[in-house]
Amino acid sequence: MTDFTMHKDAEGVATITWDVADKSMNVMSFEGLALLNDLIDDALSDDAIKGIVITSGKDTFAGGMDLNLLAKMKESAGDDPAKGLFDGTMKMHGLLRKIELAGMDPKTQKGGKPVASAIPGTAVGIGLELPLATHRTFVANNPKARLGLPEILVGIFPGAGGTTRLARMLGAMAASPFLLEGKLSNPDAAKRAGLIHEVVDDPVAAARAWVLNAKDADLVKPWDAKGYKMPGGAPYHPAGFMTFVGASAMVNGKTQGVYPAAKALLSAVYEGALVPFDTALKIEARWFTHVLLNPSSGAMIRSLFLNKEALEKGAVRPAGVPDQRVKKLGVLGAGLMGAGIALVSAQAGIEVVLIDRDQEAADRGKNYTEKYLEKGMARKKVTQEKADAMLGLITATPDLDALKECDLIIEAVFEDPAIKAEITQKVEAIIPEDCIFASNTSTLPISDLAKASHNQEQFIGIHFFSPVEKMLLVEIIKGAKTGDRAVAKALDYVRQIRKTPIVVNDARFFYANRCIIPYVNEGARMVTEGVEPALIENAAKLVGMPLGPLQLTDETAIDLGAKIARATMAAMGDAYPKSGADDLIFWLEAEGRLGRKANAGFYSYDDKGKRIGLWEGLGEKYPAAEDQPDLTEVQHRLLFSQVLEAVRALEEGVLMDIREGDVGAILGWGFAPWSGGPFSWLDIIGTPYAAERCDQLEAKFGERFKCPDLLREMAAKGQSFYGRFGSNASAAA
Repeated sequence: MTDFTMHKDAEGVATITWDVADKSMNVMSFEGLALLNDLIDDALSDDAIKGIVITSGKDTFAGGMDLNLLAKMKESAGDDPAKGLFDGTMKMHGLLRKIELAGMDPKTQKGGKPVASAIPGTAVGIGLELPLATHRTFVANNPKARLGLPEILVGIFPGAGGTTRLARMLGAMAASPFLLEGKLSNPDAAKRAGLIHEVVDDPVAAARAWVLNAKDADLVKPWDAKGYKMPGGAPYHPAGFMTFVGASAMVNGKTQGVYPAAKALLSAVYEGALVPFDTALKIEARWFTHVLLNPSSGAMIRSLFLNKEALEKGAVRPAGVPDQRVKKLGVLGAGLMGAGIALVSAQAGIEVVLIDRDQEAADRGKNYTEKYLEKGMARKKVTQEKADAMLGLITATPDLDALKECDLIIEAVFEDPAIKAEITQKVEAIIPEDCIFASNTSTLPISDLAKASHNQEQFIGIHFFSPVEKMLLVEIIKGAKTGDRAVAKALDYVRQIRKTPIVVNDARFFYANRCIIPYVNEGARMVTEGVEPALIENAAKLVGMPLGPLQLTDETAIDLGAKIARATMAAMGDAYPKSGADDLIFWLEAEGRLGRKANAGFYSYDDKGKRIGLWEGLGEKYPAAEDQPDLTEVQHRLLFSQVLEAVRALEEGVLMDIREGDVGAILGWGFAPWSGGPFSWLDIIGTPYAAERCDQLEAKFGERFKCPDLLREMAAKGQSFYGRFGSNASAAA
């Protein structure tokens, strides 16, 4: 079966159907583009054909471009990848422009054949760029469908004409949420915004009727018509000038200049608005090529699309284990984490038993879902019927007997080994023999917690990040005796709740917290050294971290940091690497400055909890040094403190796959998404330079920056992480 087929009917309508075999959603390939080009040529040259309808053989339209092909475009260009990428992009532009002009006479703009899109469901990326080039878009009345151009979210921008067409259709200001934020809309919202023309019950029938009655004037796009003016004003128009000044400030404010795609997109829109449409397409293609050649885009595509998708589809799932989807879940502890777990599980249609010490506490946990749904109903995103159904899936109770039919238990009680051991034994006496037991601990070793279980093969860690309903990552931790069925159960459950899983071996702090803690500690160390707190925070943001280390500490709670420090000291004894960071955290705790929850921490807050600036008392306790370090040094301290732990985790076998290391870092704690993750960042800067920088940092700041043996070896051989370990690295040997 080919990607595109064409049927010509007796009324003179050629219906081109996009239906990629063995794919749940259509994606565009080079072969598909070539075939579509041939079919368009055929229909335009056939005198019996009056018009063309492009539709899908699936219940969706298309999910975009096969991003693997972008890398192939670069590789196939040999010594001149820029030319290969530009030429490949211009071929796409040529095809879509051919559809848009539809054989009309260039002077009279008459004689063309109408081309309509009939979209049954979701259309994103090139799946929307193609309809934008047709003369009329008809979308099914399907509220679940989503339409938009989300390319910016994976480090590129719409490069098949979507950037130029949307900016000219809507104006730069109105197009910005779709282009710069990757906003997706349902059909009704897309029509209101001007992305599409019609929302109908039968898009194919409506499209056929339209092409049979379309007139020459219906085929001329606004930008091809005489006297066209860009909505909101072109850059040389007073209103347009202010729009682009504001847009530039907004982009730099949001991206801090570290995301090349956003700047390139804005440049393509600005420069394209100054020239005729066909020249604007060439400008778009050049900026698109520029972005594709930037290592950031390749790293983001690999981590945020290819690797993320592979992990969600079970890339690390144990082979030969039958389906382990959860039918009934037991959640022990109805606090913030337990309540969040119950919420996302009920959203996935899973029956949940939410347990706490008494009915009042259990009800508070269920009320978390109720309040969440009330907000959804207020925004008209949730119906009363759906809310009632979700709440009906959650049974809040102190009665452990309600867990008798559960096939997965997630324990989310207080972080105390004795309390966890007690509840594990009580619950295992009630639940079925084959029920998997998971702990949501964030720091306690799973192998130690599993000792309380009568069947350690069925004991596993499932570590959620807070707030559960917003955070995309779930860290699955294998204890020393955890079996494959428990791993498969955890992975299948995470897929059910539509999160992204990583699987790691057991060790103190697992993977995510192991890397986060050195980051926040390094920030605190610098404060005690006299580095300006504002320099620390801004350096982090300017290198792509969503939060500076001091703000992150406030958000996660300073007393939690103090508790972790004390527990680690007790566990490691003399081996614990003491630093001024601990003294600072303990001092803030003693001062009652516990972070955002107390409206006092590294930052000051107003009565409503709004952050109003760094606390002046920091400077009084730790005066700023006269000589401040340069920006790059601060950034390298913050980044290397994280990436070196990631390398050590791989070296020690805690991390089993570098894909999980990169995806987990971005989704778990927001590690500089532009870089593609810690291993991708090391590949971007090169392992030889990374090892050299480690030596410099170690000489100046101490052993924590010591170059790991694995990195040293790779530097000597000139290896990269993805070059050595490939797309599914699973050992540091």
